[in-house]
Amino acid sequence: MKFPTLTIGRFTPKYPIIQGGMAVRVSTAPLAGAVAKAGGIGVIGATGMDADELRSEIRQAREIAPNGIIGINIMYAAREFAKLVRTAIEEKIDMIFTGAGFSRDIFGWGKENNVPIVSIVSSAKLAKLAEKLGASAVVAEGTEAGGHLGTDRSIKDILPEIRAAVKIPVIAAGGITDGRAIAEMIRLGADGVQMATRFVMSLECAVSEGFKKLYLKSKPEDVVTIQSPVGLPGRALKNSFVARLFGGNAPEPEHCQGCLKHCSHSFCIMDALMNSRNGNLEEGLVFCGQNVHKINDILPVRTIFDRLIAEFAEA
Repeated sequence: MKFPTLTIGRFTPKYPIIQGGMAVRVSTAPLAGAVAKAGGIGVIGATGMDADELRSEIRQAREIAPNGIIGINIMYAAREFAKLVRTAIEEKIDMIFTGAGFSRDIFGWGKENNVPIVSIVSSAKLAKLAEKLGASAVVAEGTEAGGHLGTDRSIKDILPEIRAAVKIPVIAAGGITDGRAIAEMIRLGADGVQMATRFVMSLECAVSEGFKKLYLKSKPEDVVTIQSPVGLPGRALKNSFVARLFGGNAPEPEHCQGCLKHCSHSFCIMDALMNSRNGNLEEGLVFCGQNVHKINDILPVRTIFDRLIAEFAEA
């Protein structure tokens, strides 16, 4: 079995593998640059950064992979959405992935600057709307994904529906951890895949060692769904912080910076995600995909790619 050719706008990566852009400084320049250098599409998680930090991250990723494909992921729910998109465009970003809400304006910005826009969707209806507005591709994200979720349906169910609804490339996301799963998605009609949780377990990912070790120790029953202040459910690992959420004892926000357009203020998600990212796991939220328990090692990005390619060929 051979990899399909994935073309998004004017870009065609060597491998149709996109590293998910995980927010709040999980997907930063070292990870995105390493993925782009290995032949995939490296994505910086822009949500939670200010414009200057994002500018710096894009430039650092470019230094790591001068000839690679670098994108950003930005949540529409972020208050600084427009400013961060414009900053990325100014820095000649290759493409922009966007989800957690739907922006119509971004397609015009992308067209004006020849920057492909990729919408993250969870239904054929939204995929068709994105195509109509000018999306260069869509990421079909199923309920198996980590972080914020847009559906309770499996990627295996929604992928064929989305594939049948649009003519633009469709990228499968949610629960994909190895080359065999990539092959399954390709057989279901995907032009490529997006993987996030697998790349958290890389040497280049900037999260704390404690964060990665919690992934390593996880079992299927440790993965739960919480209600995020963003207004969407989110998939995370059990810990003391999650126990407090379920017990109705979430810590109240202390220094709200208004990072979201709409927020329930049930707890500060930025603080919770930064705590776990920095190693304060008992006071943090550890987002993960449904199949995190299938990953049992921490490897360099290049080695992860070599393994994915070999597993895909065997499948």
